[in-house]
Amino acid sequence: MAAALQIEGLVKRYGALLVTDAVSLDIRPGELHAVIGPNGAGKTTLINQLSGELASDECRMVFDGGDVSALPVHRRARGGLLRSYQITSIFEEFTVLENAVLAARAARRSAWQFWTPMLADAESRRAAEQAIASAGLAAQQGVPAGELAYGQRRQLELAMTLAAQPKFLLLDEPMAGMSVQESAAVTALLRSLKGRYTILLVEHDMDAVFSLADRITVLVYGRVMFTGTPDQIREHPEVRAVYLGEEESH
Repeated sequence: MAAALQIEGLVKRYGALLVTDAVSLDIRPGELHAVIGPNGAGKTTLINQLSGELASDECRMVFDGGDVSALPVHRRARGGLLRSYQITSIFEEFTVLENAVLAARAARRSAWQFWTPMLADAESRRAAEQAIASAGLAAQQGVPAGELAYGQRRQLELAMTLAAQPKFLLLDEPMAGMSVQESAAVTALLRSLKGRYTILLVEHDMDAVFSLADRITVLVYGRVMFTGTPDQIREHPEVRAVYLGEEESH
């Protein structure tokens, strides 16, 4: 099976500092692939490079069968490679539905028909409503975004990404700052998306990672230490040493 996303030799340098060091990954279609590692491992830099927000110094990147190594962020997004919490800001005075419709319209090449009432765009509204339901916010569709709780705002950000009808989701710590209950809700949400989208997840919540991921890549000092199933990761002595050392340092 051809990879949904194939990355070979991805490098990012800042002077003498090597932040991502010849990272190679293959993400399979429909897979939820997690990237974990200690603070400073280069995880967010990796996500920024894959989305196109940060140019790589070296890399060959094939997405959906085409070489996207040199494409800017908007071209990657148009092709379906989307980073959640990236495509647009939440407009607090707009309802959940209006925010999702805006995201759906922005994702379409001929979307900006300024003289058409926003909610009258049937195609965008349909995509938005489906995304809101998938994100678990159907009951809040008419609520202004500014009235949402923190966890619901994160769900809205994900709904806006889904409304853009992505093929591949890049998720950078979607549970950061959440309560236990909010994290549990987002974990359930991501589980419901598994198989429908190919997902690369960076997340510090190890319970969520091990319950969700098909495979996990461990990144240490910008290099891939190991890639395997959750069981293989648990049993890997070097991985355990890295995390034991991190826990002891705290």
